[in-house]
Amino acid sequence: MDGENRGASKPVPDNLKQVLNELQMLALSRIESFGWELRFVRRPDSQHVTPVVSNSEGTTIGVLEEDGRVNLEHEVRLRG
Repeated sequence: MDGENRGASKPVPDNLKQVLNELQMLALSRIESFGWELRFVRRPDSQHVTPVVSNSEGTTIGVLEEDGRVNLEHEVRLRG
Protein backbone atom coordinates (compact mmCIF):
# COMPACT_ATOMS: atom_id res chain seq x y z
CA MET A 1 0.00 0.00 0.00
CA ASP A 2 2.34 2.66 -1.25
CA GLY A 3 1.81 6.14 0.11
CA GLU A 4 -0.92 5.09 2.50
CA ASN A 5 -0.73 6.91 5.82
CA ARG A 6 -2.81 5.73 8.73
CA GLY A 7 -1.39 8.32 11.12
CA ALA A 8 -1.92 7.51 14.78
CA SER A 9 -4.78 5.05 14.20
CA LYS A 10 -4.57 1.82 16.12
CA PRO A 11 -4.38 -1.27 13.90
CA VAL A 12 -7.51 -3.36 13.51
CA PRO A 13 -7.06 -6.42 15.77
CA ASP A 14 -6.81 -9.95 14.39
CA ASN A 15 -9.98 -10.83 16.32
CA LEU A 16 -12.40 -8.49 14.54
CA LYS A 17 -15.11 -9.06 17.13
CA GLN A 18 -13.04 -7.03 19.61
CA VAL A 19 -14.09 -3.80 17.90
CA LEU A 20 -17.85 -4.55 18.06
CA ASN A 21 -20.11 -3.10 20.72
CA GLU A 22 -22.63 -5.21 22.67
CA LEU A 23 -25.54 -4.58 20.27
CA GLN A 24 -23.39 -5.46 17.26
CA MET A 25 -22.22 -8.66 18.97
CA LEU A 26 -25.83 -9.69 19.69
CA ALA A 27 -26.84 -8.97 16.10
CA LEU A 28 -23.83 -10.84 14.72
CA SER A 29 -24.65 -13.86 16.85
CA ARG A 30 -28.23 -13.79 15.52
CA ILE A 31 -27.33 -13.45 11.83
CA GLU A 32 -24.55 -16.07 12.05
CA SER A 33 -27.32 -18.64 12.60
CA PHE A 34 -28.53 -17.74 9.09
CA GLY A 35 -25.08 -18.20 7.52
CA TRP A 36 -23.91 -14.58 7.67
CA GLU A 37 -20.41 -13.79 8.91
CA LEU A 38 -18.21 -10.85 9.80
CA ARG A 39 -15.90 -10.41 6.79
CA PHE A 40 -13.82 -7.34 7.62
CA VAL A 41 -13.82 -4.04 9.44
CA ARG A 42 -13.10 -0.69 7.86
CA ARG A 43 -12.01 2.27 9.90
CA PRO A 44 -12.40 5.40 7.75
CA ASP A 45 -11.23 7.59 10.63
CA SER A 46 -9.65 6.89 13.98
CA GLN A 47 -13.00 7.13 15.79
CA HIS A 48 -15.48 4.89 13.95
CA VAL A 49 -15.38 1.33 12.67
CA THR A 50 -17.53 -0.12 9.91
CA PRO A 51 -18.06 -3.86 10.40
CA VAL A 52 -18.95 -5.52 7.09
CA VAL A 53 -20.89 -8.80 7.03
CA SER A 54 -21.86 -11.05 4.15
CA ASN A 55 -24.18 -13.94 3.47
CA SER A 56 -22.79 -17.45 3.10
CA GLU A 57 -22.63 -17.20 -0.70
CA GLY A 58 -20.80 -13.87 -0.54
CA THR A 59 -23.38 -12.34 -2.86
CA THR A 60 -24.81 -9.83 -0.39
CA ILE A 61 -22.91 -7.58 1.97
CA GLY A 62 -24.16 -5.37 4.74
CA VAL A 63 -22.90 -2.98 7.36
CA LEU A 64 -23.48 -3.86 10.99
CA GLU A 65 -24.68 -0.55 12.45
CA GLU A 66 -23.89 0.58 16.01
CA ASP A 67 -27.49 -0.19 17.09
CA GLY A 68 -27.23 -3.77 15.77
CA ARG A 69 -29.17 -3.25 12.54
CA VAL A 70 -27.82 -4.80 9.36
CA ASN A 71 -27.79 -2.08 6.73
CA LEU A 72 -28.06 -3.54 3.23
CA GLU A 73 -28.32 -0.08 1.64
CA HIS A 74 -24.79 1.04 2.47
CA GLU A 75 -22.09 2.86 0.56
CA VAL A 76 -19.32 0.29 1.06
CA ARG A 77 -17.49 -0.32 -2.19
CA LEU A 78 -15.39 -3.43 -2.69
CA ARG A 79 -12.24 -3.56 -4.76
CA GLY A 80 -12.07 -5.76 -7.81
